[in-house]
Amino acid sequence: MDWVERVGNLRQWAQNGARAPHKPLLMLYALGWFQRSPLRPMRYSEIEHDLSELLEDYGPTHRTSPSYPFHHLVNDGVWEVRTDSGAASPGTGVRVLRESGARGQLAGGLRAALSDDPALLGQLAQVLLDRHFPPSVHPDLTAAVGLDLEPADGTRIVVGQAPGRRRAGELRRDVLIAYEYRCAFCGFDGSIGRVPVGLEAAHVRWWAFQGPDDLANCLCLCSLHHKLFDRGVLGLDSGRRITVSREFVGQSQAARQHVLELTGRALIGPQNGSARVAPAHITWHTAQVFRGEPRIAEQHGPAERHGLTERERHGVTKQHGRVPEQHGVTEQQGSTA
Repeated sequence: MDWVERVGNLRQWAQNGARAPHKPLLMLYALGWFQRSPLRPMRYSEIEHDLSELLEDYGPTHRTSPSYPFHHLVNDGVWEVRTDSGAASPGTGVRVLRESGARGQLAGGLRAALSDDPALLGQLAQVLLDRHFPPSVHPDLTAAVGLDLEPADGTRIVVGQAPGRRRAGELRRDVLIAYEYRCAFCGFDGSIGRVPVGLEAAHVRWWAFQGPDDLANCLCLCSLHHKLFDRGVLGLDSGRRITVSREFVGQSQAARQHVLELTGRALIGPQNGSARVAPAHITWHTAQVFRGEPRIAEQHGPAERHGLTERERHGVTKQHGRVPEQHGVTEQQGSTA
């Protein structure tokens, strides 16, 4: 049986590009549990809190009970549930799952396959991550579910590039050129020699949810703002101004400067002739990724609204002498969402 294919094609509710990562999150949690305790089932009442937090942190913006994936994942042939009496899953009711002592674990055939081939666990986890979440959140998510995906020999797990995807280096180069090697949110433009660092091509609508690899769906963002954009702290409104979630809390000067003061600021770029982010992709991100309601922008002068520094307001800009063809950007030097 091809477990990679089966896990990669979990049946999910889908409508108008809505995110429904409930089963993938439970599978990632189950793989982490198996890595630590391969013989021990997971009692629903014991893991309910963990699953609720995963759904809140990495799931859709509307709340969902962890009882739904706990019960419905059985239908995909990768998960099994038994009660204290030995019966099958009693359904999605939280109370009955608790009182019946419902316990879940990976299907017997999958557990045997994982025991026979230790590398399979990493392959399954990578497929789930790639198909349902942007790369910027992979490290945080694997830590949250207790997964260790670093092989003992230090090699990286490679599953293969998905059909129809542009190469990461090619997309990043085009996005950085369009935004003139600057973060569209804060203007960061760092480089080492002639090679830009800390700048990434960020998808607005995630590729896993039919987001295309083109300029109309990408922004050039620094590493910090890319992570915050993918976690729903930052977003865009219909006028392509930056929105900041009311759920974000930060008291430090750094939090105010790098996040809170972005509220209402216009994007920097792209340059004339380059495609701007399409409204449909902004709408998707707002509905599926952005957390809660946006903050109300404070009133600033024109220069502050565009995120310009004091030197830039006086017409002085940092000169890098960059020529796009000289950057030699490779797939290893950057990352894409």
